[in-house]
Amino acid sequence: MLTELRIVNFALLEELSLRFELGFTVLTGETGAGKSLLIDAIALLVGGRASADQIRFGAEEASLEAAFHLPDRHPLQARLRDQGILGPADSELIVRRVIARSGRNRVYLNGTMSSLHALEELGGTLVDLHGQHDQQSLLAAGMQRSVVDAFGNLQDRCAAYQRGYQAWKTACEERDRLMRESEHRTQREELLRFQCAELDDAALCEGEDEELQNERRRLSSSQQIGALAAEAMERVSADGQGILAQLALTERALGQLLQIDSTVGELARLTVEAKVVLKEMAGQLRDYAERVEADPSRLAAIEDRLAVIQKLKKKFGGSLAEVLEAHRKIKDELERLQGSDEQLSALQQRIIGQQAELGQLAKQLSLKRVEAAKRMAKVVRQELEALKMGQTIFEIHVTSDTGEPGFGPDGIDQVEFRLSTNAGEPAKPLSKVASGGELSRVMLALKSVLAERDYVPVLIFDEIDTGVGGAVAAAIGKRLRALGRYHQVFCITHLPQVAAQGEHHLCVEKAQDGNRTVTTVRALNGQKRENEIARMLGGLTVTKKVRETAAELIADAGE
Repeated sequence: MLTELRIVNFALLEELSLRFELGFTVLTGETGAGKSLLIDAIALLVGGRASADQIRFGAEEASLEAAFHLPDRHPLQARLRDQGILGPADSELIVRRVIARSGRNRVYLNGTMSSLHALEELGGTLVDLHGQHDQQSLLAAGMQRSVVDAFGNLQDRCAAYQRGYQAWKTACEERDRLMRESEHRTQREELLRFQCAELDDAALCEGEDEELQNERRRLSSSQQIGALAAEAMERVSADGQGILAQLALTERALGQLLQIDSTVGELARLTVEAKVVLKEMAGQLRDYAERVEADPSRLAAIEDRLAVIQKLKKKFGGSLAEVLEAHRKIKDELERLQGSDEQLSALQQRIIGQQAELGQLAKQLSLKRVEAAKRMAKVVRQELEALKMGQTIFEIHVTSDTGEPGFGPDGIDQVEFRLSTNAGEPAKPLSKVASGGELSRVMLALKSVLAERDYVPVLIFDEIDTGVGGAVAAAIGKRLRALGRYHQVFCITHLPQVAAQGEHHLCVEKAQDGNRTVTTVRALNGQKRENEIARMLGGLTVTKKVRETAAELIADAGE
């Protein structure tokens, strides 16, 4: 509930501090006295749009502050505790808003600076404000569906459906994205397959180009290689002149020296080892010379292979290593693209399953809505009868889209309130038949029906009784008073029948203080309240009879 309201320099309100009680509070006063200023101030404290024009003339800023007591079941408690705004045992939320001419407006929640967006999100759960034109929201199909869901306690079913719907929608969007990319992916896959086949056919090996280049040099210089190998072999093994012949002479001389001096034994051994190595060398040179021969066909094959390698280097990289790396990447990308096809197939299967599950949730929700609509229509008709609309036909039509997929964010149903206020006339959509006064009563009937299910603690009605009077006004007042058992209800009214039903009465007055106009608010009790009701009944002339009537209205309300 709203426990306190403090206003400084807001329009005609210089400084005002009010405390409020539970139940039904009426606000009365002459036209133009400033009753709506209080409602405007509360609207700003729950996220309404501010203007520098609302700041009192001569002041640089306006300050608005409200204290709310949050009931234990209110969903805001847990949320505010998670945000550190409420302590573990706290239940009071103080909202402060400062409007500055400089444009530097500020919002505070329990002393902590916050944002207007955060205030807007909180406000809808604190105060439900219905002005002279706010009942037009009843004409929106989405609002009518929400009202039926609230009456039927279908919030959990709606939440389950919405979770399923969001998951299904996300999967469909992903599928559509993959399908949009399909053509590009197909073209890319064709290119990669061609490139991969080209590289597979080449069957490249690491270092192959270097080996082939060495072999090409050997084949291209076979004659020179043969001549050089023969020359080398000749220098090693030529009779009389080769290294081996000279080494034999050295060996013989060392053998003779060894007979004289045994210390040269190691030299003799090394000479023998050198002789063995040179003989091995000579043999290998002979074999090498015999192998080296011109092979034009092999050389041509090498040239062809090197041409293939060079072509692939130009296409995929500057080196064989880069070509091999490109081959690996192409294979990986192909695998991913093939996986995309598998992903799309799996996603489509998931969507089919989600759609089937969502269809069941939607049908179950639809059945519950139809049931709730029937029960609600009956109860609303009873409320309208109490509001002197006994001849009224009120119906709630629920139509379902059973086509595929037919899913919307709130299900497959369209909910429409239909009304007939004239005997013999069929019920038509609310927007086509209801006057402002009738809409006000329908709104009040709905609020009364939803009283026990609505978690918004504060309801404000700004002259929703406009256009009615007499017995209808009295009926409206009684319903507002009854609504005060479940909510804290405020109502601005010009009708004495409604004002008399108030459990608490605030009178808004405008007066001059020096050269300035000031709006004040007084709580009325006893005789002062009778005087105000009498004024509303009699206007400028308040007779004894009018005063008696005012007293009777107040007494009847307390029965």
